[in-house]
Amino acid sequence: MAKLKVGILGAGRIAAIMADTISKMRTAECYGVASRSMEKAMEFASVHHVTKPFGSYEEMLQDEKVELVYVATPHPFHFEQAKMCIDAGKPVLLEKPFCVNAKEAEELLAYAKEKKVFITEAMWIRYMPMYDTILKLLKNGIVGEIKMISANLAYPMLHKERLINPELAGGALLDVGIYPLHFADMVQESPVKDIHAVAVMTADGVDAHDSITLRYEDGSMAVLNTSMQAVSDRKGIIQGTKGVMIIENINCFESVTVYDKDYKKVAFKKAPKQISGYEYEIEACRKALKHKKKSCDQMPHEITLKLMKQMDEIREQIGLVYPFEK
Repeated sequence: MAKLKVGILGAGRIAAIMADTISKMRTAECYGVASRSMEKAMEFASVHHVTKPFGSYEEMLQDEKVELVYVATPHPFHFEQAKMCIDAGKPVLLEKPFCVNAKEAEELLAYAKEKKVFITEAMWIRYMPMYDTILKLLKNGIVGEIKMISANLAYPMLHKERLINPELAGGALLDVGIYPLHFADMVQESPVKDIHAVAVMTADGVDAHDSITLRYEDGSMAVLNTSMQAVSDRKGIIQGTKGVMIIENINCFESVTVYDKDYKKVAFKKAPKQISGYEYEIEACRKALKHKKKSCDQMPHEITLKLMKQMDEIREQIGLVYPFEK
């Protein structure tokens, strides 16, 4: 089986995890890495087992051997860089969040459709086998009718310049708050009726903490919390009429436990062994490209756009507008 040749655009921390992951896969090869500095690209390639370093993004995109580009740069650059990939006819796996706002996302998706180029969002939890496990348990009615969802994700990250800088679309919501929002969307089929959000802002004018309540048309609710100042338990909890499901680590599913209405444990599933979890995105892209699809079934474009619109609405409620959006 021919390996999918992946080119990584960007040479930061996430790019390193992806490169190390691909190096352990049988179905993919980390063929290239592109940085704005050839020196940095060469160092990255040497450390992370990448076949070919490139001193510019344009140079890698011109290489005919690159079959998929993983864009691993910060989200303020996603729109411009993904468009560059599309212009080169390269399929794109775009790191989350897809863009800064829904307007950018709509334009980028429309452009990919016009040019007939594959593009999908790298929201890794949607590609994980544990997501299917969670869905099967819920569809079997193990917790009954879902009435309440709670999820939280927080890490102390104020030391990261990118996250406190409004010019770089900083703040907790787009970087970590996106995970609780996706978690709620993944387990609740009912449409969102309304959203209520509050935040505590930093002195620089980005959101340090967010608390978000979603009310659904079926009468259920979700309460989601995120922060870039605190440490959280990272749990996702689904409360139903027959029991409660507890998912450990909504950022990278570790296990799911279900208790009935008498708080007796009735199910426990542990996540399968994995390289890093990033391999599922790459394999999904490989299969989608093999079947000439323009996105991955695990991450439909309409879901990407729906979540971008939700984050736009939350930002409007908390008064977060980035300088370049004004």
